[in-house]
Amino acid sequence: MALIVHKYGGTSMGSTERIKNVAKRVAKWHDAGHQIVVVPSAMSGETNRIIGLAKEISAQPDPRELDMIASTGEQVSVGLLAIALQAIGKQAVSYAGWQVAIKTDSAHTKARIASIDETKVKADLDAGKIVIITGFQGVDELGNITTLGRGGSDTSAVAVAAALKAQECLIYTDVDGVYTTDPRVVSDARRLKTVTFEEMLEMASLGSKVLQIRSVEFAGNYRMPTRVLSSLTDPLIPLEEEANSGTLISFEEDTHMEQATITGIAFNRDEAKITVLGVPDRPGIAYQILGPVADANIEVDMIIQNQSVEGKTDFTFTVPRGEYTKAMDVLETSVKAHIGAGSIVGDSKVSKVSVVGVGMRSHVGIASQMFRTLSEEGINIQMISTSEIKISVLIDEKYMELAVRALHKAFGLESA
Repeated sequence: MALIVHKYGGTSMGSTERIKNVAKRVAKWHDAGHQIVVVPSAMSGETNRIIGLAKEISAQPDPRELDMIASTGEQVSVGLLAIALQAIGKQAVSYAGWQVAIKTDSAHTKARIASIDETKVKADLDAGKIVIITGFQGVDELGNITTLGRGGSDTSAVAVAAALKAQECLIYTDVDGVYTTDPRVVSDARRLKTVTFEEMLEMASLGSKVLQIRSVEFAGNYRMPTRVLSSLTDPLIPLEEEANSGTLISFEEDTHMEQATITGIAFNRDEAKITVLGVPDRPGIAYQILGPVADANIEVDMIIQNQSVEGKTDFTFTVPRGEYTKAMDVLETSVKAHIGAGSIVGDSKVSKVSVVGVGMRSHVGIASQMFRTLSEEGINIQMISTSEIKISVLIDEKYMELAVRALHKAFGLESA
């Protein structure tokens, strides 16, 4: 008998009919002798609806009060799922995050988990009950309800699994696993049977929406095997078939590293490029440019500083597209005159495309193959960044899908 954590997203909990299907699926696992903890999200659209109500009242709602109301969506979900399980003869009990308790810091709307008290949950499991815990929320040391940020239910589920020393955390979504790239862009994208935590972390950070990035970090840090699989299949399919479906996110030593150089092609449309021209080339200039940007809570990604010519250089970096206007304003008002820059130019119509794979550690020529493929398609590379298992390029957004398709084919990712 194993302890298994199930997590269900908003689509899986989107109606009473779907909640009944979740109950049937959970009951099937419990009938097989497993101890089951379930962490569901709010019903799809519910959190947006609640936050929208708050913003109809105030353009800038108090974060503490936002957490108070945003947490209610998950409380509805756990209660409904407990009722659905009880209706089919199962003992089930639901808890809000503060009842467990899931302790967090006090950073409202983006709190981080500090600890989880598993005592109550273990007692219920030992008594044969199915335990259902709200995702996305916790409580700080002052007793205030906190939320973990959008997508935080994934993090809640992995954290609960780690605290309980579960055998596996199953993330049920509206997709049937992690693919070599987005199937909507490449029709012959292939579902991966396994992917390493490192690869998944890179893919999540580069725009893959399958898992929330903090949940992947948590899973990797606590070495918690995590599986992504579909909740839209028949809830009564054989358990053995379901347990081996989807994509297992595991450790590098559990994968066949030599069989595939590249695991997937990731991309992010949400990019903007900014260049500060005519920057004095002196120590500390990078901090003088990026310090005010960081102070404005704007995340910077790719960075390039050109070679100095007559004591001047150009400094280029990327920011999320939604922060482009804000970043330009910060640079114009707080940086340009202060550092004596010539001018500031930007482009909000760029995208990032990346090749990802732990196999890059043991294979050479990946960068040259990537650059040759893009060259043959007439795609100009504006910026490049690398890590041990990733190469990213910034290109004109109109070529993004072409680049993804070409790279997917060049690295043979359509082949099993």
